[in-house]
Amino acid sequence: MKWRKWNRIIHRDLGYIFFFMTIIYAVSGIAINHRADWNPNYIVDTKYIETAGNFSQDDLTISAVKAILDKNDEIYRKHYFPDATTLKVFIKGGLMSLDMESGRGYIEKTTKRPILGPMNYLHYNPVYYWTIFSDIFCIALFLISISGLFIIRGKKGITGRGAWLTGVGILIPIIYLFVYYY
Repeated sequence: MKWRKWNRIIHRDLGYIFFFMTIIYAVSGIAINHRADWNPNYIVDTKYIETAGNFSQDDLTISAVKAILDKNDEIYRKHYFPDATTLKVFIKGGLMSLDMESGRGYIEKTTKRPILGPMNYLHYNPVYYWTIFSDIFCIALFLISISGLFIIRGKKGITGRGAWLTGVGILIPIIYLFVYYY
């Protein structure tokens, strides 16, 4: 039958065209699912520091803050006091936080993740034209899913084992919705 031939062609060619998009969305989707465990867009390096304590806000002038940063090879941008005992300093690529009473603090620097960062950027649909392309990708995934049901014939296809596996794949999200959403 001709429809089977066209079904295979659609499934195959859309699979080739959208292969890399599928990889991008799969990898970045896993990363985004675990945002609570780690930062998928940035690498965050934390270095703990200690300096002489018992500072007051008046003691920490720009030159005094720069002196603390110079000891740690950091570049000053701006500073402020979020409360009476804390100094926050914006530095190149991050920030420094210092407890003025104890002199203990940390320097936190962030850098973009080289591969995963751009993948996540695409996953978030950053611009209008990318959203259009993503919508086309979603339609293609729909067509790939439907056409994939009819690739194999017989007892391993949709009329046999494939029906059971498809049923399991349908039931899992439905059960999840009834347990956690409704």
